[in-house]
Amino acid sequence: MKVGVVTFPGSLDDVDAQRAVRIGGNEAVPLWHGDHDLRGVDAVVLPGGFSYGDYLRAGAISRFAPVMTEVVAAAKGGLPVLGICNGFQVLCESHLLPGALIRNDHRKFVCRDQKLKIENSRTAWTASYQEGQEIVVPLKNQEGFYVADDQTLDRLEGEGRVVARYVDVNPNGSLRDIAGITNERGNVVGLMPHPEHAIEDLCGPGTDGLGFFTSLAAATLSA
Repeated sequence: MKVGVVTFPGSLDDVDAQRAVRIGGNEAVPLWHGDHDLRGVDAVVLPGGFSYGDYLRAGAISRFAPVMTEVVAAAKGGLPVLGICNGFQVLCESHLLPGALIRNDHRKFVCRDQKLKIENSRTAWTASYQEGQEIVVPLKNQEGFYVADDQTLDRLEGEGRVVARYVDVNPNGSLRDIAGITNERGNVVGLMPHPEHAIEDLCGPGTDGLGFFTSLAAATLSA
């Protein structure tokens, strides 16, 4: 599959995401924030970093990038979209996912290998995992505190739209230990930790993150 990886001014992990896409068995297609063309991709990754310097709020300016007009329209039409860290923030700012990411509860940047529990393996990005599976991937953020009102949180829980939760340690104060969520259709996923940094034994804590990049094929085969 052709997977587009968007580069915004300030993106840090776009090259890492492209590499993860390739190791996951897909073709990585670089996409530029100023473009109006998704170049015929089958899926899109919004990578981590500090797009537009995180001015105003993290992801608040990126939502107005020309490419996001195309991403939002395509996502509403069913295109799989994965937002990692800053990408998760952009998805919330673009209203493709509910809630918001705010400053960590301890007001400090956090960087650690983080244990997660996969709660939903029915999305386009988690089909390679088993529900209840625990994985370890790196986490690095300063605005990773997921918040939403109680009604929204209850709806996410009731509809099985919590994709992953923090295990053992909640590193940023996220409500209900939420590390990632999905939309109703299951094609749009936002995840605060960084699976693209856990795809090889040589670097990082192992290969637990690779499933996010092999899941597209698994989801297609099971559809």
